[in-house]
Amino acid sequence: MKTKILNFVKVLPGFIMALCIAGAAKAVEMVLPMHIVGASVIALFAGMIINSFWRPAWAAHGVKFTSKKILKFAIILLGASLSMNVILSVGRLSLMVMFFTLLTCFGGGYLVGKALGLNWKLSNLISAGTGICGGSAIAAIAPVIDAEDRDIAYAMSATFLFDMAMIVLFPIMGRALGLSDEAYGLWAGTAVNDTSSVVAAGYAFSEGGGDFATMVKLTRTLAIIPTVLVFAFVNIHLTRKNHLETTGKKINFRGLFPWFILGFLALAAINSSGIIPAGISKIAKDASKFLMIAALAAIGLGTSLKDMKKSGVNPMLHGFIISVLVVIVAIAVEWFMGMV
Repeated sequence: MKTKILNFVKVLPGFIMALCIAGAAKAVEMVLPMHIVGASVIALFAGMIINSFWRPAWAAHGVKFTSKKILKFAIILLGASLSMNVILSVGRLSLMVMFFTLLTCFGGGYLVGKALGLNWKLSNLISAGTGICGGSAIAAIAPVIDAEDRDIAYAMSATFLFDMAMIVLFPIMGRALGLSDEAYGLWAGTAVNDTSSVVAAGYAFSEGGGDFATMVKLTRTLAIIPTVLVFAFVNIHLTRKNHLETTGKKINFRGLFPWFILGFLALAAINSSGIIPAGISKIAKDASKFLMIAALAAIGLGTSLKDMKKSGVNPMLHGFIISVLVVIVAIAVEWFMGMV
């Protein structure tokens, strides 16, 4: 009991610090004229800037606790806001385009990452952020594959930079191509990364385009469920293989499996069945997002800008190539479907 109290006292200052940064990031997001920058990105960069000038030792335990444990708890809560029923509200159009964009992200991302000499974790974090839903996908997959804080920060930075460009360019390109509201919404909803950026790019075109882009984005978010599972087993396989090659001994599967994923899947299944009231689901979603922002603030507090510079430009180049490929593939699929 005494040990638990001492541990709680150790983690509390850093946890409160991360919560304060998250609260400030949410406040900044809300006062912006348009939600073009998500609070998660603001919190991450705020943490990194603070870390560059001030690294209090008293916050170290809490920062680590928030970036690891709280992040996992936030992912579990995220399950309560995901419902497979959302697919029915958008239909086969978005699923067709989404299939090819995800194939481009993870298939093409693997080849591009290998060509650029990136480690598979960073490469796939960038691909997940580009293909699924920006920061939320990166945050959900990172603990499953035991990603380094530096890789998480780099993946977030890559998706954020290209989102900013897409918010400006997408409405211009949509009008130049003469797209309908539905065609544009489908394009923006599958090719723009973060939810806030999808909303900004969608409504910059038209109200109808914004509405449809938002619905498509909700469907795309559901790809987190199978992706998290796949990467959990990929990481287990690679870890066991490396351990066997290094030590000559097998490692226990149960010791490697990220058990918090079961809570995430259980809540997603329960929510899909309609058992969880809409109000409770909304509260869980809001709590999950805020705790995820706090976790990303903690990741920023534990990430050195100098270390990120050592990674060079290749991760950014990876993000650029995949983003461009997704934009092209998404509009090409729509053209074959007769929507353009």
